[in-house]
Amino acid sequence: ALILKLSLSELTQQLKDGSLNPDNVLITCLSASTFSYDCRNPIYGQTVNPHNPQKTPGGSTGGEAALIGGGGSLLGIGTDLGGSIRLPSSFCGICGFKPTAHRLSLQGFRSICRGQKSASSSPGPMARDVDSLALCMQALLCDHMFSLDPTVPPLPFNMEIYRSSRPLRIGYLENDGYLQPTPSMVRGVREVKALLEQAGHTVRRHHTHVIVTGLYADGATTLLQKLKGGLLDPSLKQQVFIHSLPKWFKKILSFLLKPDYIQETIAHWRSCNIDVLLSPMIGPATAVSCTMLYNLLKFPAGVVPVSTVTAKDEEELKHYKGCYQDSYDKSLKEVTHTMTGGEGLPVAVQCVALPWQDELCLRFMKEVEQLVKESKKLSFSVSQERLQTSEATC
Repeated sequence: ALILKLSLSELTQQLKDGSLNPDNVLITCLSASTFSYDCRNPIYGQTVNPHNPQKTPGGSTGGEAALIGGGGSLLGIGTDLGGSIRLPSSFCGICGFKPTAHRLSLQGFRSICRGQKSASSSPGPMARDVDSLALCMQALLCDHMFSLDPTVPPLPFNMEIYRSSRPLRIGYLENDGYLQPTPSMVRGVREVKALLEQAGHTVRRHHTHVIVTGLYADGATTLLQKLKGGLLDPSLKQQVFIHSLPKWFKKILSFLLKPDYIQETIAHWRSCNIDVLLSPMIGPATAVSCTMLYNLLKFPAGVVPVSTVTAKDEEELKHYKGCYQDSYDKSLKEVTHTMTGGEGLPVAVQCVALPWQDELCLRFMKEVEQLVKESKKLSFSVSQERLQTSEATC
């Protein structure tokens, strides 16, 4: 495949003058503002999920995830500020990885919130399997990249850690203490937990601090200015409302963004004596604290598809209550009706490690992927044997 580094205007001109064959060009879309759980924008419209065109592929890198999930591409690169690699990857049934902040260079990337420090945008790979993610990271973490951007730590990819087979000490969460994930997400975590225990890993429940996120150093002034006067995508309305809150209210929350919080979280992690963390991917609709937390902490995190939504998940979703049954949980319950009709859609889990332990995070993702594949093969073999026994009896 030939990757062209062209601006949209240059690409358009080459298509017009015939120097570039239109059959060889495919443009994938992003959400407006590049910070949304959906993938819709006023120019190209709505991108759809490859498994169900009535559903979103997630965002903001939804176009790339849909292309890979639909079999149109082997590998893509996205950026992740609050889940923009992990969300669409999980929605489209592929693997996605957000490296430690600043492990990969951001040179050449454009940001709508340039200069903000509370959470770092991380470029990372998206693919149909974990080995492809690891291969991409190995290729990118090379002397050439380190020489092009001296601000990136010169840490080559450690294949020995990725290929290690030692048993892991794994913490797991069924919620982040703030928002309750949907039934399918909780089931995915529980099923993977059981597989990990059967494989000889140590798995114990982990508790995290309640987190309320603020992602813009300028109070989202830059973002609000760019959106002013234009059509506002429905998926952005809640964010715009939050960022329009009074400054005094935002300051009450700002203590969570101090470096002390990161160090306290790392200390808590180490006191629990765990290597990695297994977590749900997302809560209902706009509840993305499960992903945003690891941008704030600058931890590496990735997603692996492990199951699909079942009819039982759909039924349990009707009785969603949340964590605290407060006004926010009630508002989330009101939007759960938009999540119906998801039977058969992918269900993913999130794998997390401490900063600069990207290879360990990918190794954990690979372990989850392999165990799920083996479990599905075993289930298929058992069902085939039962079918053959039934036919023989008849």
